[in-house]
Amino acid sequence: MELQELSSRLSGKSIIESLKELGSIYPGEVVFTTSFGIEDQVITHYIFTNNLPVEVITLDTGRLFPETYKVFAETSRKYKKDIKVFFPEHEAVEKMVTTKGPYSFYESKENRMECCFVRKVVPLNRALKNKKVWITGIRAEQSGNRSGMTDLEWDETKKLFKYHPLFEWSLRDVEEYLRENDVPYNSLHDKGYLSIGCEPCTRPVGKGQDFRAGRWWWESDSTKECGCHVRYSESKAL
Repeated sequence: MELQELSSRLSGKSIIESLKELGSIYPGEVVFTTSFGIEDQVITHYIFTNNLPVEVITLDTGRLFPETYKVFAETSRKYKKDIKVFFPEHEAVEKMVTTKGPYSFYESKENRMECCFVRKVVPLNRALKNKKVWITGIRAEQSGNRSGMTDLEWDETKKLFKYHPLFEWSLRDVEEYLRENDVPYNSLHDKGYLSIGCEPCTRPVGKGQDFRAGRWWWESDSTKECGCHVRYSESKAL
């Protein structure tokens, strides 16, 4: 199916209707990746409470916050649904840490991207293998890089559709939904953490700072991506 046709099939539909439609068109081939941030928790709530035909997976990099594991456990307990975990390949992690040490990512952007590639991109690619639709929690206002996207796009690199159901939502929309529906969330969000990744690479964001300013803050490059979504400009978005 072409991007234009799929976009037409989803046009005017609610989030629940859109996820059902995607699951109907591509049965067993729709996957949602969660890092347990507030946007992801909203989508997880939609999927689990409505028994939508979407597989929910997460990437455990081995460097996550204890608070992230806590909300993982709370989510599993609340919804009583499986969240499939993908780990990095241990040989690659062992080699990287042995030769470069546990904090090589602070030394150069090349090292940081290598760490992200080993711990996130490789397991993500494994999770997305043979999938046709990748659901994410991306919102337009998260960064200038993301505001140029649309809610549905074709990822030429991974050869699949990407659907961002909360793309037009504001941060306030997300927070209100969590509160109104009693959805578990990461307590770090209450301490100024907006975008939460690995513990050594994430810190709180100051008032007025960019949404992703707390990620890899030691780098001068304004593009704050790990490699999973880095090739936005090459996507064929509507």
